[in-house]
Amino acid sequence: MRNSPSKNGSSGGHCRNFTDAVWSPFIKSGLGISPNRSYALVSLIILLAVGAFISTRLLLDPTVLTEAVTASPKTKTQTHTISPKYPLPTTVITQNPKPEFTLHCPANETTTGSTCPRNNYPTTTSFGDDNPNHPPTATCPDYFRWIHEDLRPWAKTGITREALERAKKTANFRLSIVGRKVYVEKFQDAFQTRDVFTIWGFLQLLRKYPGKIPDLELMFDCVDWPVVRAAEFAGVNAPSPPPLFRYCGNEETLDIVFPDWSFWGWAEVNIKPWESLLKELREGNERKTWINREPYAYWKGNPVVAETRQDLMKCNVSEEHEWNARLYAQDWIKESKEGYKQSDLASQCHHRYKIYIEGSAWSVSEKYILACDSVTLLVKPHYYDFFTRGLLPAHHYWPVREQDKCRSIKFAVDWGNTHVQKAQDIGKAASDFIQQELKMDYVYDYMYHLLTEYSKLLLFKPEIPLNAVEICSETMACPRSGNERKFMTESLVKRPAESGPCAMPPPYDPASLYAVVKRKQSTTTRILQWEMKYWSKQNQTGS
Repeated sequence: MRNSPSKNGSSGGHCRNFTDAVWSPFIKSGLGISPNRSYALVSLIILLAVGAFISTRLLLDPTVLTEAVTASPKTKTQTHTISPKYPLPTTVITQNPKPEFTLHCPANETTTGSTCPRNNYPTTTSFGDDNPNHPPTATCPDYFRWIHEDLRPWAKTGITREALERAKKTANFRLSIVGRKVYVEKFQDAFQTRDVFTIWGFLQLLRKYPGKIPDLELMFDCVDWPVVRAAEFAGVNAPSPPPLFRYCGNEETLDIVFPDWSFWGWAEVNIKPWESLLKELREGNERKTWINREPYAYWKGNPVVAETRQDLMKCNVSEEHEWNARLYAQDWIKESKEGYKQSDLASQCHHRYKIYIEGSAWSVSEKYILACDSVTLLVKPHYYDFFTRGLLPAHHYWPVREQDKCRSIKFAVDWGNTHVQKAQDIGKAASDFIQQELKMDYVYDYMYHLLTEYSKLLLFKPEIPLNAVEICSETMACPRSGNERKFMTESLVKRPAESGPCAMPPPYDPASLYAVVKRKQSTTTRILQWEMKYWSKQNQTGS
């Protein structure tokens, strides 16, 4: 700090007075110390003080600190207060940090017959709470408990090869992990690059946790609609259902739900990989506070894919009606020609309310809508994906009736604009859920636990299919160009994880599962009752 001026106008007055007060007792002969000895003592103290000052300056010099850390063979860890659910990252300063492993593409990057490089990426990793360099393991988000429910149909019988082969009927590909390598047998093309980026996700999981994913075989269907109907496998003598992985499920089916391809990017519509997009969505939220946003419900999408979306478009503002909705049809062909300037997801957080409505089945847009700090108006869904079963009405979203959308949307917006703080809390709870419980680390951990539990059910030894080919990050990314290559490079896992996956929560017991379902139903029913009273009053007043 700069010295304050003394009363007599000379600089450094406070410093001099402080020095006199400290040293004068040692110099005065009244202490019984001779002048020579006292000056020697003072000289020694001054020497020690100067040494301490120099040492302090060296410690505060960041370049000296860097050199000291580099020269030290020990690892230093800066710890934080850890939440059992959302641990802060632990800063680890090491002499030799783990190196990054980027793509090793051949000189001719368009070569389609390239092989997987050997002795490149680590094939094993070690982690555990007993290692002081690793942060404590967090508890997985609550929606991980649905892994147990999705695999329950095979809990008693296990999965036979015969059951697996029956899943081939509609599958796009078979994926095998044998000896820490990935093999794919392709049956039919998927829509756009769904299968490509889904397989890419498997590869990145193995890069994040090398050597930790057990051998397995699975069938994957990239089509929206679940097909394994539970009713066909009910009864004592019924066969076990075929284990079929896909992106969504519903109450009538037994398909195993898995994270969708868009977490690693949707090349055809220029939607970035989730990790970078999540950051952009967070920054987009900060551009305009909730109270300063447009006080209407916003939706932008393709209405052609489903009748329910076409019905939604009738709720748009018109000369006859004001349903508090602002709805826009998305023309992806036009967007692609204009460079996707009007479809930037992080720039669409400018309304207090955003509508989620399913398309032909579940829609990948749900996570983008929930991330906006806006109140998500959720038109009654018929499908779920891997995380949405963890959402609660009136806490993460506001339920909207499917059969009377316009009136339901108007009530929701009027309620929110009247109960401003409660509406903001709902929007914030949803975006916090997305930012904290759906971050990319948890997406990988969900995959890890699902595949680990699935592999335990296999009653046969996984094998390399006769018509399968080995794949790796290089054979997938190197021959590609444009957004496909860009998004793969961006979402590439460059080093093994420093710590293990989150701790898997226990399965629901019947009572707790019933309580969760009952809570959702009763809350939705209560909101419907509020809505009916609202419209009854509106009809009485003629407004």
